[in-house]
Amino acid sequence: MAKPASKSRTAYVCAECGASFSKWQGQCGECGAWNSLSEIVLESAAAAASPAARRGGWAGKADAPKITALKDVRHSEEARVSTGIGELDRVLGGGLVEGAVVLVGGDPGIGKSTLLLQALAKMSLDFPSLYVTGEESLAQVAGRAVRLDLSLDGLQALAETGIEKILEHAVAARPKLIVADSVQTLWTETLTAAPGSVSQVRESAARLVRYAKETGTAVFLVGHVTKEGGIAGPRVLEHMVDAVLYFEGESGSRFRVLRAFKNRFGAVNELGVFAMGDKGLKEVPNPSAIFLSGSTQQPGSCVMVTREGTRPLLVEVQALVDSSPLSNPRRVAVGLEQNRLAMLLAVLHRHGGVVVGDQDVFVNVVGGIRVQETAADLPVLLAVLSSLRDRPLPEKTVAFGEVGLSGEIRPVPNGEERLREAATHGFKRAIVPKANAPKSGAFKGMEVVAVERLAEALEAATE
Repeated sequence: MAKPASKSRTAYVCAECGASFSKWQGQCGECGAWNSLSEIVLESAAAAASPAARRGGWAGKADAPKITALKDVRHSEEARVSTGIGELDRVLGGGLVEGAVVLVGGDPGIGKSTLLLQALAKMSLDFPSLYVTGEESLAQVAGRAVRLDLSLDGLQALAETGIEKILEHAVAARPKLIVADSVQTLWTETLTAAPGSVSQVRESAARLVRYAKETGTAVFLVGHVTKEGGIAGPRVLEHMVDAVLYFEGESGSRFRVLRAFKNRFGAVNELGVFAMGDKGLKEVPNPSAIFLSGSTQQPGSCVMVTREGTRPLLVEVQALVDSSPLSNPRRVAVGLEQNRLAMLLAVLHRHGGVVVGDQDVFVNVVGGIRVQETAADLPVLLAVLSSLRDRPLPEKTVAFGEVGLSGEIRPVPNGEERLREAATHGFKRAIVPKANAPKSGAFKGMEVVAVERLAEALEAATE
């Protein structure tokens, strides 16, 4: 008697947190998100053991797991391979680690495919690589490489979206680096859901991650972003990979910022800066220069020193204060947290004696940079005061420091490194927290004004 075929089982997975449920429900019971559950087909044990699921044969017999004391585990520092692009190496933590899986997201047309194709062209001669395209034809990929004046020697490409076939080719070619553009186009024949669905994206990415770890192949996954700015697909996708990089840039600007939000092999919030040209993306070795306008000595402008990862950056903060016709004046912040702006204006009123309750206040960080650290507090208030009084700050002045609710100026990390960056760019005066002030004579040619209270900082800015 023939054995009846096993029925496929379904489950419902939350796209936000990855929690699984046996029945559909409007709200996820784990993270509370609404309408985030989508149906997936569970792979049965028989299907997992079938030749289709094991196609490629890269996995060997795994050793039985056992409990091991950490002091007995042999370890060494990860060997890194340079991508040939210094800014990309910086964001990755010093280079590409063997077996690492990196997810790169960003708006359409911002330069994700261009950057990775440039990296492959630099690495392919000494580092076997494979570019897998699911959105473009091979002719389009080759045409882009020619436009960018990239060497085609050693570049290998594959136009395929089926994950089983991709892994078959990978086993035969044995590349050390694979770029999958994009992960939303991949699908596996073991699931019946449409390509791009939560189940297909998750399973295809899981197959690539497993292949990368078992063979030591580094993998770049290109991801689409939603209108909210997050990477499309299940949230668990970001947990599966080793690093998550976001490509950012203002519309109409040629500058691009590559930021690390997750990195198991390096620091997070590291920043790489590129300029888009007719020959692709070029590195910007001195990003502070592009974030400063030609003339900063205007009312409502203040230069601050922020830190992105391990890099200090000089950034111009602009403020516009104008009388408001509204009963509830507007508070608009671009590149800063809006709630923190409202809090700082309250501190300015209470401890600085400056009233802006009847004024519209607009604050912008020049260059599209988003500042998330508290060192921007003092520069923001100095820019607001300068705009309100229509008087520019003293020439070649830089500032940084956190402002507390009681009007005190708190120190921020790496104060001397920030001052050194400002001195390198020719700034002659710095208004900083007293705890960040260096020893006398540490920075020749720069006057360091150390302040403890907001009132002292406002007085120093008007001298």
